[in-house]
Amino acid sequence: MHADDWLADSVQSSSPLSVSQLTLLIKNDLENKYPDVTVEGEISNCKVAASGHLYFSLKDDQAVLQAVMFRRDMLALSFVPRDGMKVWARGGISVYAGRGQYQLIARTMRAAGLGDILAMLEERKQKFAKEGLFDQDRKKQIPAFPERIAVVTSATGAAIRDIIHVLRRRNPKAHIILLPAAVQGEEAAASIAARIRQANQWSIADVLIVGRGGGSIEDLLPFSEEIVVRAIAESRIPVISAVGHETDWALSDYAADLRAPTPSAAAEMASKDLGLVQKEIEHFETVLAQSMRQIIEHARQRLSLVSPRSMESMLVRRHMLLMQRFDTATEAIEQGMRSKVDAFSHRIALAASAIELSNPKAIMKRGFSIVRKSAEIIRSAEMIKPGEEVHISFYRGEANASILSAQAEDARSKNDEGL
Repeated sequence: MHADDWLADSVQSSSPLSVSQLTLLIKNDLENKYPDVTVEGEISNCKVAASGHLYFSLKDDQAVLQAVMFRRDMLALSFVPRDGMKVWARGGISVYAGRGQYQLIARTMRAAGLGDILAMLEERKQKFAKEGLFDQDRKKQIPAFPERIAVVTSATGAAIRDIIHVLRRRNPKAHIILLPAAVQGEEAAASIAARIRQANQWSIADVLIVGRGGGSIEDLLPFSEEIVVRAIAESRIPVISAVGHETDWALSDYAADLRAPTPSAAAEMASKDLGLVQKEIEHFETVLAQSMRQIIEHARQRLSLVSPRSMESMLVRRHMLLMQRFDTATEAIEQGMRSKVDAFSHRIALAASAIELSNPKAIMKRGFSIVRKSAEIIRSAEMIKPGEEVHISFYRGEANASILSAQAEDARSKNDEGL
């Protein structure tokens, strides 16, 4: 017989049920009847066990429901559950027999009423990103040692007290300028933006911290308003955004030059710890002094090993080495000059020989003559006729002659062939 059937028979009979039997009956009934429900309530007694599972209660003004979310489902959450947060939790109803209580096994969870706000913020974020308000090349460097640090926040909130405490501890020489602004409510965004613009108009600070303490996403909305985001993006003074706790965020974080997880962290980012800087300077002074003493002592030891005789010997060796290098260089130059002179002399001799071979007198010396008719040089028998007068130039002397006969080369060739 199935357990459920057995329990049903037991209920109808007069036999009493054990606590376990009744609990099992209720467990099966609830789990079968409510396998998938969505419950809205306020989180309380929220804690994460060592196993990574989240245990909490959901309550309203009339009832409390115990709930648990296992670690594997916790990893998918987009936010950190906290006491006082209103959520929608979806899962199945189960009974924990060991305590005799029913509970919700939550599989998913989201902040109640935040869907529209998150969608609006995402749309606004995309708009500003397209305009380039969040571009990295717009970011300005935070000065290492600012003399004046202005803070735009509530004058009565915990944020300004934390910032002042950190700055006084790390850099007591910095001037802290409070620019009080409303950080919550309908007038907050305009108040914050006005203070940012005022700081730039009067150039009253070297760095500007804009933020507030923690709160719900609705409380932090002024720091995501367009007027505040644009004021931060347009600021000539470097801006550190310090809104809420580490898990909180606002659009001012993206527009600012630097985002701090908390106001206290913003104060640390805005100021170097002068005590640590002083210790570093003192350490470097000690190291430098020790290094200088070692250098001087080493120089003294080297000087103690040097005598006038050794100095003279060293200078003589250096002088001789330089003289040898000079003589070697001189010989190389002279050898190079002699090689160039010999080459030029050889080229001149070749040119003179060529000129001499081209001299007509040299040719005529070997028995050749120059025959002219008037001023024209006779190069062929066709240029003269019998009876014409010609002038003959010899290597030595000249003569006039009369042509008896003239025979062209072609005719003489034919006569030679007839022979």
